[in-house]
Amino acid sequence: MTTMSAPVSDRTAPLLSLRGVNKSFGAVDVLRSVDLDVRPGKVTALVGDNGAGKSTLIKGIAGIHTFDAGGYTFDGNPVTVHSPKDSNALGISVVYQDLALCDNLDVVQNMYLGRELRKARLLDEDAMEARAKETLSGLSVRTLKSVRQQVASLSGGQRQTVAIARAVLWNSRLVILDEPTAALGVAQTEQVLLLVRRLADRGLAVILISHNLTDVFAVADEIGVLYLGQMVAQFDAKSVTSNQVVELITGGRSGDLGLKRPEDTASAPATGTDAGVQS
Repeated sequence: MTTMSAPVSDRTAPLLSLRGVNKSFGAVDVLRSVDLDVRPGKVTALVGDNGAGKSTLIKGIAGIHTFDAGGYTFDGNPVTVHSPKDSNALGISVVYQDLALCDNLDVVQNMYLGRELRKARLLDEDAMEARAKETLSGLSVRTLKSVRQQVASLSGGQRQTVAIARAVLWNSRLVILDEPTAALGVAQTEQVLLLVRRLADRGLAVILISHNLTDVFAVADEIGVLYLGQMVAQFDAKSVTSNQVVELITGGRSGDLGLKRPEDTASAPATGTDAGVQS
């Protein structure tokens, strides 16, 4: 198996495309007619206030939740994702905020946890170590002294690095990062953001979930804003200001971006949704 091979998808076409996605829990509509495009070689930031639906959306993409309705297209093909196994088979990896690392194991053991390589009936430690080093080298990671360090001895930024490297080890095509810089210091945050940028530069599609707009504007190519379960806008990160994004997050509208004004909705014919999405 060759690790970290760059995907060959057309970088102008979305790798992941969601259309009209809905998800409810009982009487609560958590996602309402959500559209999202995620392109290879791009970092797509997903932002929104607490309760906007970000976690539900990524769990639906990852197969932890099943969307109630809507289209899910991956690499141009309609797909059905009912479980994490389905999303993993497509090449989708998620690094959640808790990282799911085992402190008592070393870097190599964590990267191969549950997917250990074997030679006959024994663990192939040499092959796993070599491939772990190759993956970290491919990501230009130089902050680890040894791949045989126990994770318990690593800093927060180094732990994020291990979790991200584990996500891309198995030739992932889309990596979803849930608040990767939360609780990190300035230097560690910079290291993680550089790594996020490298993922996209290698051709992977990246979804970055973050409350920190400074981090978002530092690495994102596109930004999607969720407001009360609706994707009110998706746009080129260079086309908007931080203040406009804040207005979209808190009110669902900023000037001509986002939800239509009440007077516009009253005079316009019904279209089935009042969320304006721009690409």
